[in-house]
Amino acid sequence: MYKETFEYYDGDVELEAYITYDDSLTGPLPAVLVAHDWTGRREFATSKADEVAKLGYVGIAIDMYGKGIFGKDSDAEYNASLMGPFATDRNLLRGRINAAMIALKNLDFVNHDKIAAMGYCFGGMCVIELARGGSDVLGVISIHGIFAPGEIANESITAKILCLHGHDDPMVPPEQVLAFQTEMSEAGADWQVHAYGDTVHAFTNPNANDKANGVQFNPIVNDRATQSIQNFLVELFV
Repeated sequence: MYKETFEYYDGDVELEAYITYDDSLTGPLPAVLVAHDWTGRREFATSKADEVAKLGYVGIAIDMYGKGIFGKDSDAEYNASLMGPFATDRNLLRGRINAAMIALKNLDFVNHDKIAAMGYCFGGMCVIELARGGSDVLGVISIHGIFAPGEIANESITAKILCLHGHDDPMVPPEQVLAFQTEMSEAGADWQVHAYGDTVHAFTNPNANDKANGVQFNPIVNDRATQSIQNFLVELFV
């Protein structure tokens, strides 16, 4: 498997992505942009890019914060300070994730007509915002992501949308789910929300182990979500 990091920019902000793919395959290949959780482009995000590469696609774990900027497992306040500016300023968020899309499309081994995006937690918010911003990405997948919109208007949504959601996630209460579904229906989007019962936030992360505070790995749901992700990518790329 080919693996490397590469630098790209959003204006003057230097960013660093991780890219991997099976270099025994003939290209150009479909590609999946992977948006990280609130701790930054760390091992969890790169491992998800690795999983994408094993499916025969290019996996690219993008960087929303800046080269060398990472959160900390045990410091929620610091992580929130990194994520917060993007949650409150969706123009900033859209610009940052679109910079990754531009960088991706400059890679000659990527099939520019077959690009998807997936994101975890904060990254779920990012890829939904990519769709809201009218990106020509084929589809986006939010995995235990945040659904709440910002204050800027949506562009025409052409991407298919899949959301994998824990029904008991305290960060995304049922009223936020319903509001999102209404928003997507009114936008004429092709959307799905898979809600998993008795499941809280971060259900795909083996390091999540604090159910009392709404964060818990769930191996059964993780397997179900993985299968749904694979099925959706096949639908997009065939």
